Amino acid sequence: MKIENPYLMFLGDAADDLAAKVANGVAKWRPDWCKGQLRLDGCKADLGLPDMTLEQAQAAGCKTVIVGVANRGGVIPPSWRATLEKALVMGFDVASGLHNKLTDIETLSSLAQEHGRKLYDVRHPTETFEVASGTKRPGLRLLTVGTDCSVGKMFTSLAVEKTMRERGMKASFRATGQTGIFIAGGGVSVDAVIADFISGATEKLCPANEPDHWDVVEGQGSLFHASFAGVSLGLLHGAQPDALVICHEPTRTHMRGLPDFALPSLKDCIAVNEQMGRMVNPACRVIGVSVNTSGLPKDRQDDYLESVEREVGLPTVDAFRQGAGRLVDAL
Repeated sequence: MKIENPYLMFLGDAADDLAAKVANGVAKWRPDWCKGQLRLDGCKADLGLPDMTLEQAQAAGCKTVIVGVANRGGVIPPSWRATLEKALVMGFDVASGLHNKLTDIETLSSLAQEHGRKLYDVRHPTETFEVASGTKRPGLRLLTVGTDCSVGKMFTSLAVEKTMRERGMKASFRATGQTGIFIAGGGVSVDAVIADFISGATEKLCPANEPDHWDVVEGQGSLFHASFAGVSLGLLHGAQPDALVICHEPTRTHMRGLPDFALPSLKDCIAVNEQMGRMVNPACRVIGVSVNTSGLPKDRQDDYLESVEREVGLPTVDAFRQGAGRLVDAL
């Protein structure tokens, strides 16, 4: 799917900024695409963008209304529908990353058809994929992997791509989740792909390219997470990465959502990801570590990064706080 920008970020009646984490991520990484925000009565989230009505957004050139809220259950409540219906009538496309599909809401589907507009349910792929072939293809690929889920793989991928582009390198961010798709303007939400086709979908997402072009593939889950390892392995095999970056969050006491499972050591994470990656690319190797240090006291953050670097012998950074320069150097 390919989503037209600029965007109007729809925050509905989000209870807080965390509920608008999708919109927050898009606004940070694509500020030039995000012209404004639309908040309903009772909304407690604020992206720091200009508040706009649909009419103001239309005058500003916005093309797509992005539902930037991740609420409990992933539903589109009735209180949002009048705004989304009006947007379609006015000529906007509407995109959402929620489990509840826009196309399953009869009024939205009918209005989109009547007015020639598009509804994007980015969590739900609209195309079919082949099973992976495993055939080596030209071009270079970097994949972010993690000790756990939600440890900064998307942010690290985007920081790497940003640094590459600033240096004049050929690079593309390849989105594999709903927030990433809004940031990239396209991609495949691989956690909604039938298991047999995850690797094939990833091959299609990052196809053959110029020999010096880097696809920076957004990782998902962790090989060590009992709930999500299947998606992680499918991505790893489909990407055939030349380079891996391990992502880590140091304050976790157990795997996210799994209190009976301890986090793996960084050395074990490196070894297992390299072993699995070399099944499809014998040259696959971890080139660095990206640590989300935001949960550590500020006076301990740099010391922790230095201790990890000594432990694993690889460049270690907080890519969000420090940038990804040392990771790109390592390539």
